[in-house]
Amino acid sequence: MRLSEPLYLGIDFGTSGARAIAIDPDGQLQAQASVAFGADPTAGQEAAWQTTLFELLESLPLAVRRAVRAIAINGTSSTVMLCDAAGHFLSEPLVYSDARAGSVLAEVKAIAPPNHTVLSATSSLAKLYWWSAHPPLTPAGQRPYLLHQADWLAFLLHGRMGISDYHNALKLGYDVGTLRYPDWMQPVFSVAILPRVLTPGMAIAPITPQTATRFGLPATCLVRAGTTDSIAAFLASGAHAPGAAVTSLGSTLVLKLLSQTRVDSSQYGIYSHRLGDRWLVGGASNTGGAVLRQFFSDAELESLSQQLQPDRPSPLDYYPLNQPGERFPINDPSLQPRLEPRPATAVEFLHGLLEAIARIEALGYQRLQELGATPVTQVYTAGGGAKNAAWTQIRSRHLHVAVRASRQTAAAYGSALLARDGAIE
Repeated sequence: MRLSEPLYLGIDFGTSGARAIAIDPDGQLQAQASVAFGADPTAGQEAAWQTTLFELLESLPLAVRRAVRAIAINGTSSTVMLCDAAGHFLSEPLVYSDARAGSVLAEVKAIAPPNHTVLSATSSLAKLYWWSAHPPLTPAGQRPYLLHQADWLAFLLHGRMGISDYHNALKLGYDVGTLRYPDWMQPVFSVAILPRVLTPGMAIAPITPQTATRFGLPATCLVRAGTTDSIAAFLASGAHAPGAAVTSLGSTLVLKLLSQTRVDSSQYGIYSHRLGDRWLVGGASNTGGAVLRQFFSDAELESLSQQLQPDRPSPLDYYPLNQPGERFPINDPSLQPRLEPRPATAVEFLHGLLEAIARIEALGYQRLQELGATPVTQVYTAGGGAKNAAWTQIRSRHLHVAVRASRQTAAAYGSALLARDGAIE
């Protein structure tokens, strides 16, 4: 790296830790670092997240930090917290998968339009309604601020309270078509101070003087509005034309399709993010790698996959889930896992599981197209499953389009592109 060369830093906060990637103006990776969360990430998350962010920055070489011109952060979608004006948590955050707000979903349905993405027990708005029924201690006469994980982490760097982006704010109810909070959200405004919503990648402010001094960052280093982890992974993939899709084969199965047409359907767990003048349509299934790891180690997955005959369909009719409940392409909270019968060999069992997940993926893209999304022309793959050649061949057989590994698979790389390129237009 030339010392005079500017760098752009992307930070990804996931479920088990955080990662940072620094790129140069040509998109070449110049440095990276990662930090795992502590043994109990649910205890004292304000301190844990702040410590993780600061350790992550400190783990980058000083020469890299001195060259950073802009930073963008992604976090898990619908992970939210209530804060006071100084940014201190008023209660522990409700993470993306927390469904306790199912108890107040009727109140959300009373104000939200039919089929809206907030009509889910895990949406940001549903969680805010849950807090309104179980309010944390708030300073007298003050309303709390609602922030998403990426919003709060960015606040630690730029010091401006109450700023979000329209990717994170989608499941809060923000209208990404008109770029404002809709009128039907009026009853919500008295519950908490909702964030001001910017275009992802838009400059928020330079880092605070304290941040610059502590980490050796330039005082002019900008913090840009962030995004969600899955959209950052899409940005990293290299997909850019309508019809290009990204499947994330991680613990769960996440589909994103770049479409000319917006599609939203709570009936099938489908929603659209705005991406400039196009739409990123998709959904997330509860099937995925977490089910595979219930039965196989990483070494077993690698060894057994090499013994498969991926060109031959498995006769097993599975629907792999770790527990009852599915979000997409079937939205059924009581859907039961289907993992029987068990064949005689582990190879046959794995073949059946991989085939089933591929069928679910194909059904997901079929569902998006049935509802009006741009037809799929190619699928990029991110996540650990992208390395499994046999699985890729099985998926290609079901999808009937080219399947290839993403150019970059790290969500932190997508956030680094956001830091480099600025607002998504």
